[in-house]
Amino acid sequence: MRFSLFVHMERWDDSVSHRELFGNLTELTQMAEAGGFSTVWIGEHHSMEYVIAPSPMPLLAYLAGQTSTIRLGAGTIVAPFWNPIRAAGETALLDVISNGRAEVGLARGAYQFEFDRMTPGLAATDGGKHLRELVPAVRKLWQGDYAHDGEIWQFPTSTSVPKPIQQPTPPMWVAARDPDSHDFAVREGCNVMVTPLMKGDEEVVDLTRKFNTAVANHPEVPRPEIMVLRHTHVHSPDDPDGWRVAAEGVSKYYRTFDAWFGNKTTPVDGFLEPSPESKFESRPEFELDSLHRTAMIGTPDEVIKRLNEYQALGVDEFSFWIDNSLSHERKRDSLEMFIKHVVPEFS
Repeated sequence: MRFSLFVHMERWDDSVSHRELFGNLTELTQMAEAGGFSTVWIGEHHSMEYVIAPSPMPLLAYLAGQTSTIRLGAGTIVAPFWNPIRAAGETALLDVISNGRAEVGLARGAYQFEFDRMTPGLAATDGGKHLRELVPAVRKLWQGDYAHDGEIWQFPTSTSVPKPIQQPTPPMWVAARDPDSHDFAVREGCNVMVTPLMKGDEEVVDLTRKFNTAVANHPEVPRPEIMVLRHTHVHSPDDPDGWRVAAEGVSKYYRTFDAWFGNKTTPVDGFLEPSPESKFESRPEFELDSLHRTAMIGTPDEVIKRLNEYQALGVDEFSFWIDNSLSHERKRDSLEMFIKHVVPEFS
């Protein structure tokens, strides 16, 4: 099982500049590369200060010039916001810039807040049809001339310019949760990325089961790969309460996610206060003890034990989701400890 870094610039108030956050993201990426991580993943989000990524492409293109081995993953581009020609051309250009290190993840999207601004009138829950049309269209454009007459997009004969270096195509990943999305991804020859969010490792078992079922249903397709994404924080065994700071940070992150996902309050200059803790008094998954068990929070030995279980399930890649509302210094210390003590156990 290999490791990757899932990272964004996080801004919780105006005391930290975007330029400083950009430098922090670069430093974490270079640490991950030096520590043997396979890939850095950056997603797409709009008008949100707590997850700054209006497009992963310029960030990844910059990181291509600051690194030499780590692969560069768009994790993920939101299908309803992209025309297939643009998606094919920009991802292929990233592959050229990085000399064949691009990984392309795609998703249907989640925040209605973004849909209201990027594709007015479209429900976030309907983004799946865009994903299903975009994936095969992008692959065909990478490979040569192609005309498209779909339900959503129509265009005459076109092609991706430039063409990607990786042949026949760069690896494609689909964010999946329900059985149908797993089946679609595998049928299309795409790798699968999953996140259990606040659910326990029983959810990892269930997600890998869905993936394995899709693989079994498509013996004509070479087995794709599956990646599990988890909020991760490693603390020293000399600090028995070190988990609490991380759990509090992850709690703040999820409460902020809830505020944005609820789409009931207008943000002010890109900021939105986390939903109050009182809202979740009847939700045990938000309790700190529960987040300690569900997020990948623990000492190196505790994290190694859980990751061995993931490896036994057939997980190909574990992505260290470093976004957690904590300071850059705490993130850096956690990543350093993971690289020093955890990674060697899986080398």
